[in-house]
Amino acid sequence: MSNELIDIVIDALEGVKGKDIVTLDVSELTDVMDHIVVASGTSNRQVKALADNVVEEGKKAGFRPIGVEGMDTAEWVLVDYGDLVVHVMLPTTRQFYDLEKLWSVRPADLKASGHEE
Repeated sequence: MSNELIDIVIDALEGVKGKDIVTLDVSELTDVMDHIVVASGTSNRQVKALADNVVEEGKKAGFRPIGVEGMDTAEWVLVDYGDLVVHVMLPTTRQFYDLEKLWSVRPADLKASGHEE
């Protein structure tokens, strides 16, 4: 996974006026992926346009997603590039699932709080 794809994704989201774009390095938390990008769109139409632009700009640079999920309702669209997963969401959906908080909890935080499994 290169930083090139992250830059392409961020530019694609900014190009369609994505809101509150956040990049998270989750490489120490999971072996499934290294980075997550989360962004919001103001409507279902914009969420779909944001995800479409991410896919199109990625393809232009030679990156093809493994899969794209959620385009039918466009409340939460996931674009999976393997080591990078992009989540484009409506603000209410993003607030409800709070992926930034979920993926910021470190194993040491769980031990310190007594919630270790």
